[in-house]
Amino acid sequence: MSRRVVVTGVGLVCGCGIGTEPVWKNLLAGVSGIGTITHFDASKFDAQIAGEIHNFDPLNWVEKKELKKMGRFIQVALAAADFAVRMSGLKITPEDADRSGAYVASGIGGFDVIEREHSKFLAGGPGKISPFFIPATIVNLAAGHISIRYGARGPNSATATACSASAHAIGDAFKIIQRDDADVMICGGAEASITPMCVGGFAAMRALSTRNHEPHRASRPFDAERDGFVIGEGAGILVLESLEHARKRDAKILAEVVGYGMSGDAYHITQPAERGDGAYRVMLLTLKDAKVSPDVVDYVNAHGTSTPIGDAIETTAVKRVFGERAHKVPVSSTKSMTGHLLGGAGGLEAGICVLAIGDQILPPTINLENPAPECDLDYVPLHARKTEVRYALSNSFGFGGTNASLLFKRWEEN
Repeated sequence: MSRRVVVTGVGLVCGCGIGTEPVWKNLLAGVSGIGTITHFDASKFDAQIAGEIHNFDPLNWVEKKELKKMGRFIQVALAAADFAVRMSGLKITPEDADRSGAYVASGIGGFDVIEREHSKFLAGGPGKISPFFIPATIVNLAAGHISIRYGARGPNSATATACSASAHAIGDAFKIIQRDDADVMICGGAEASITPMCVGGFAAMRALSTRNHEPHRASRPFDAERDGFVIGEGAGILVLESLEHARKRDAKILAEVVGYGMSGDAYHITQPAERGDGAYRVMLLTLKDAKVSPDVVDYVNAHGTSTPIGDAIETTAVKRVFGERAHKVPVSSTKSMTGHLLGGAGGLEAGICVLAIGDQILPPTINLENPAPECDLDYVPLHARKTEVRYALSNSFGFGGTNASLLFKRWEEN
């Protein structure tokens, strides 16, 4: 019989705040973390807005001499891990080390480092490239640094499945514990790619909102005036444990992970499959994994990026899964406030689902002032909502047609 897996810590860092409590407070208040880009001069770019983390001082988590070894995505991952581990009260002892792991994703990794070192190369030749260029850049070094910091010598991995990456990391970590290959996994994802090439690349695809004059109102999932997503940065990290391990150390259990699904669209490199086929199947697979019917789901944290095609197709997929009940299931997109963290989105939103279950309140979809005709579900518009939340489903869909869903359940003894 597979083991039960519980969440004991949540760490969040994004444009809405630094730390789980301030992020959650701002999300419930409907506060947007989106503003004009300050990381670089974006005045010549079509899209000039992003969900930047403000007042983030990596020296609060990293020694000064270590900073040059880390891209910004690693720095924010370490910060989020610190918040998660502190909340969980976890201390990995030498006896626990081999059964404690880290599984932390990123869609892109150190884009900031790649651009910086390439500029140095062009200006001064190969001798100017930092010896720390590669370890500061590659995706798996967030998990690497976290494992080193906490002494986690068990499973160590990373996914790079675009905007599904950190949902896949959490789901894979859940399965690792469930099948008894570890007792503890620090998992999730991080992204920090608000850079000229990344913003310029997405803008060239016409994927980004150009509502530059109203940054706070630019990310508007399911709204008739949505015109693209807003890029964000940050991290979402969870501490997952086997139920036995959590009980042994008398940890506070925040929620239980009960379902995980993966699917592929096999359709198009950037566009979702018609009628949301991949999204539909991944939600059904997650419910099947949890051995529950769609009728139990009380909340869906949507992928909901604020793109014209994506929001409409996810809406169609939700209708296919829930049938006649679809209009009664609250669905919200917190990307309306955080922007889209790309590979970090699933980790952030998984943490949000856990907090929603804990406080029995749903974060809103802000800026939903004029719902599009094709988007006609209950998107928890504008204001947070107190309600009973027993099961919460989190959706993540990525380029290449890669999809992931996670199902969380309110903690109950039996």
